[in-house]
Amino acid sequence: MHTLKALATLCDTTLAHGDSDTPISGITLTSSTVEPGDMFAALPGLHVHGARFAADAAARGAYAILTDPEGADIITAAGTDSPALLVVDDVRAVLGTVSAAIYDHPSDTVPVIGITGTSGKTTTAYFIESAFRTAGHSVGMIGTTGSRINGTRVPSSLTTPEAPDLQRLFATMRDAGVHRIAMEVSSHSLLLGRVAGTRFRIGAFLNLSQDHLDFHPTMEAYFQAKARLFTRDSGACCDRAVICIDDEWGVRMRDIAAKSGCAPLTVSTTGPADYTAGPSTVADDGTQHCTLTDPRGHDHTLTLPMPGRFNVANALVALAVAEQAGLTIEDALTGIASVVVPGRLQRIDEGQDFLAVVDYAHKPAAVAAVIATLRSEIKGRLAVVLGAGGDRDSSKRAIMGREAARGSDLLIITDDNPRSEDPATIRAAVEAGALDVPSTERGEIRTIGDRAAAIRAAIAWAQPGDAILVAGKGHETGQEVNGVVHHFDDREEVQAALQERQAGILNAANPSCTSTDTPQVEEGNA
Repeated sequence: MHTLKALATLCDTTLAHGDSDTPISGITLTSSTVEPGDMFAALPGLHVHGARFAADAAARGAYAILTDPEGADIITAAGTDSPALLVVDDVRAVLGTVSAAIYDHPSDTVPVIGITGTSGKTTTAYFIESAFRTAGHSVGMIGTTGSRINGTRVPSSLTTPEAPDLQRLFATMRDAGVHRIAMEVSSHSLLLGRVAGTRFRIGAFLNLSQDHLDFHPTMEAYFQAKARLFTRDSGACCDRAVICIDDEWGVRMRDIAAKSGCAPLTVSTTGPADYTAGPSTVADDGTQHCTLTDPRGHDHTLTLPMPGRFNVANALVALAVAEQAGLTIEDALTGIASVVVPGRLQRIDEGQDFLAVVDYAHKPAAVAAVIATLRSEIKGRLAVVLGAGGDRDSSKRAIMGREAARGSDLLIITDDNPRSEDPATIRAAVEAGALDVPSTERGEIRTIGDRAAAIRAAIAWAQPGDAILVAGKGHETGQEVNGVVHHFDDREEVQAALQERQAGILNAANPSCTSTDTPQVEEGNA
């Protein structure tokens, strides 16, 4: 808990008015969540300035408002009594630091491990969590699938929460006796200052491929945002680094981390590094085995309960992080061997004689990697059910379509989360990319807008030895259409379709689908 005077000094400003000795117990960006003693941070938004909610925050017990000059003018013009006012040029520039101070710098007490990269952040976080929990440590985890303390969910939002929510979450984990926190660190959070004020004991970089180019103007800008975790003067630089150098972006990131004094350890599945992995063997149940070599030249057997060479890379990063954070490699290997990651190459089994998998792959490189993994496992055919999200990077839609069409015997294009966009427009973009692939290099293409119907069509199509991949949503339990989130879980729908097939309700003669090589669009439920 800090006084307003101390927070004003931290922000290099002075109080516009109010008692400088007033203690502040919390901070929030949302006026409706203000509790007595809190500071309300009023930022400019896309459509309205947060200062317009200052009166509501004050009525709920806010002791102070942190805002910019525009916000201060709005509050003054409103003519309502306001609590103490702290005015800075850029609220976001100080928000992380202020939030960390209000909650007594929890990341100084509990070591935080930050994981960034385009693909694999969630899986790697689960690997790290499992490694520490198996070794008897209390672990917090923050990321795409939500936030957890020792496997029990706690409320959170966004892959990387806004700075006030993040620091409050850190404090909750600290007060619960957590020993380590593993968290996904998005490029948005690094660029927007959500992780400012956080001390990252270890930063990990996995890979980089096309994504979020609706937010970042170029791939280089996207990379530079990720690089802030390893750049000394960024306000978010880690103490030590673990870098996967399987792609050119990783090699560059290693050099940035080294220049910043982060003493990077490297991992690779393709060449020389501090941690390396030999060839993998995959059992019929998808369990993967390979030999890894540690920096001391000692060999160990890595067992992964999931296929995919990219998961070997994720596991190597997790192992290197675990060792850096004080675990033995033997304990880390034991923990990783038993991990279950929701919606990541998650098999749905109802006793069928073909493979059914749900995966979060929603970007071109991830789609290609998962398809390649499944192709290496099966002797039969592969069907892919795929859509693309609305209000997100539209440039990747056609590329996703091409990757899916090139790698599948049947591609069913469907809806993902259309959000505010016309679902048919999104499907058409994915379809255009798929049809760019010469007919001799791809299989059948169908378009079924209704995602549940699309899944059932794929399940009805399958024959013994085939594989069905439902990609894009993974662990998600909702589908957003026109601002409304409807319950939808790919895992539940696949399971239900498998049960219907087993009961004879679903069959290839009645698949609820359309089209062949030149798709006709069905609107379905979207």
